[in-house]
Amino acid sequence: MGKQEILLETGTNEFEMLEFYINEITPDNEEPEKNCFGVNVAKVVEVIESPNLENKDYAVNPCSLGTIPLRGHVLPVIDLSIWLGIEREKHEYENIIVTQFSNSIQGFLVSGVVEIHRLTWKDLIPPGKFIRHLNTKSIVGMVNINDRFVQLIDLEHIVSDLNMEIADELLSETTDTSKIYKALIADDSPSIRNLLESYFASSNFDAKIVDNGEEAYQYLMNLKEQAKSENRKIKEYLDIVISDIEMPMLDGLSLTKRIKEDHDLKKLPVILYSSIITDALRHKGESVGADFQVAKPDLNKMAGIASGLIEEYSRKAV
Repeated sequence: MGKQEILLETGTNEFEMLEFYINEITPDNEEPEKNCFGVNVAKVVEVIESPNLENKDYAVNPCSLGTIPLRGHVLPVIDLSIWLGIEREKHEYENIIVTQFSNSIQGFLVSGVVEIHRLTWKDLIPPGKFIRHLNTKSIVGMVNINDRFVQLIDLEHIVSDLNMEIADELLSETTDTSKIYKALIADDSPSIRNLLESYFASSNFDAKIVDNGEEAYQYLMNLKEQAKSENRKIKEYLDIVISDIEMPMLDGLSLTKRIKEDHDLKKLPVILYSSIITDALRHKGESVGADFQVAKPDLNKMAGIASGLIEEYSRKAV
């Protein structure tokens, strides 16, 4: 399964999800409970059969199963059941989902893989009380497929939690601007939102942070109405929009497309960021009019990029 085979029209708010499952041991040795999960296909390289790895007592993290060779790469493997707090029923033919994002490659051990589903981000129910005892910080949301609930996993949260240096790197490089800029930032991850709030505040930005693209769009529509009623320009209320790509309700690509097709909002610069931004996929953001795209490992450069874009737009307006 290659990423080039996944053909989605950009800006339609669609994504494709690979469904997989983890069999959980139940009391009294009854039939195992099948826990259904999904991951964005854009992050999946391939699915391979597990060589029956076992956790080593000396592993830095109990989720780590060590590494395996894979066509010239050293593939670190994470036991997803341990991370999620599931006591997995082991069997002979388990799978490893090989993923690539944030300039890194890693494998996730699961009981088995089901199929790929084409969905829209509106199909995704944001996480809430429906999630039971699992590690809810790694759940993006849930979707109902053929009367079964499938929970979408936030692989980035798992990897960043295992690599705590990421947060330190983000806060280590800030930009001191000569004036305060107003930014609208959309991200569905609470941990990333908190990091970005601290980062942009220390870089002299007044940031309005929302949970997803739909909230961002409604905020922009309200600003547009306010500007119209007060006979002012949208730029007097906001300098820039910064958005993650993968979000429930409305993704960053669709949000950008709406902004750039709006007569008043198109004058706002837009930065997209994501772990799935690569040279091969950068054309998606370009096709919807994004002014700049930042890969997740380079988030610490974003304030400088944002201030540069704002100044560039200001010069053009003169």
